Amino acid sequence: MSNDKSLLTKGVISTTSPGWRPLLAVAAVVVFAHFLLLQASPSQFGAGADPDDAGGKTLSTRSIEVAPPAAVAAPAQPKAPSATPKSVKTAQNAPKIASNQPPAQQTYAQAAPEIVANPEPQNPAPTAPPVAEAQAPAATPAQTIAAQPAGPQTTPVNAVRLPGSTRLLYKMVGMAKNLNYQADSELNWKTDGDNYQAVMKVSLFFLGSRSLISVGKITGSGLAPTRFSDKSKAELAAHFEADKGKITFSANTPDAPWIDGVQDRVSVFLQLSGILAAKPQDFPPGSNITFLTVGPRDTDTWTFVIEAEETLGLMGTQMPTLKVTRKPRKEFDQKVEIWFAPSLGYLPVRNRVTQPNGDFIDQQLNEIAKG
Repeated sequence: MSNDKSLLTKGVISTTSPGWRPLLAVAAVVVFAHFLLLQASPSQFGAGADPDDAGGKTLSTRSIEVAPPAAVAAPAQPKAPSATPKSVKTAQNAPKIASNQPPAQQTYAQAAPEIVANPEPQNPAPTAPPVAEAQAPAATPAQTIAAQPAGPQTTPVNAVRLPGSTRLLYKMVGMAKNLNYQADSELNWKTDGDNYQAVMKVSLFFLGSRSLISVGKITGSGLAPTRFSDKSKAELAAHFEADKGKITFSANTPDAPWIDGVQDRVSVFLQLSGILAAKPQDFPPGSNITFLTVGPRDTDTWTFVIEAEETLGLMGTQMPTLKVTRKPRKEFDQKVEIWFAPSLGYLPVRNRVTQPNGDFIDQQLNEIAKG
């Protein structure tokens, strides 16, 4: 305090000095300028910002519904919400199956590995497994069927000779997106004469496995599936409701019509085997055998053409086979080639599936084990 009084006394600080008034005027001008700035540009601040300018991206989705088969004029139905595929328990020792749709179709176009047989081993020729025979009521022999303009088609069957329970192990190779790979696969066929289970499984190293499972009954006309499933990380299933005349899908796709003789993507190969084994003379080269074939989401008509006899080097022996081909009908259809061995009750000993883009899977019999 003494210092301040001294300064006042000397006239250094004067209470009557006008110097504070210019400072007050400058402060007022600054405050007013800030006020004008805020009034002119409110949108530049958080509360008034346009959310579209925040840099966030909007996720848009679209749903694709599978159309019902051309043969059925189903009324338009409202889109059902996507449902998680139903999980269904299979037999504890369910057989493995090799996928072809990818896998087809898949199309996770899933590639299945090819089975490469060793041409040198001197193993004895394999013995055909026991067979179960079924006779259907008299019907027109299965011959080439003229194309019909409407309605799903299935070749009539008058005799079927099915193999006994067995397990076929394959070596598989394939190509996907110009990359070659190998894997193991198997077809596990079990039957007690009245019922059956067929499992095709392919296992890819580091990528897991995929199984196609067909379960059903054995009738005078051969296999009558009741359920088909495609299982990898999740499971999709088709249910055959013959009493209601329809096939339903867990994928929430439209129902399809059930007709006598309908097959799924696993049973169709064993049904072919049984038909050829019963009366091979009815199917000379050029004959057709047609099935309404069920996948995990829809149905399609598969027509197989009887090609010619070929001898393959499998399991260390020269094995006579009959080649049958499903040729593509539409732009993105797969080409399916199957070789059946008469000495093994016409079981499929080689399968090759080729995609429209050239990707393929090829599986060849490597071992026969007990079912």
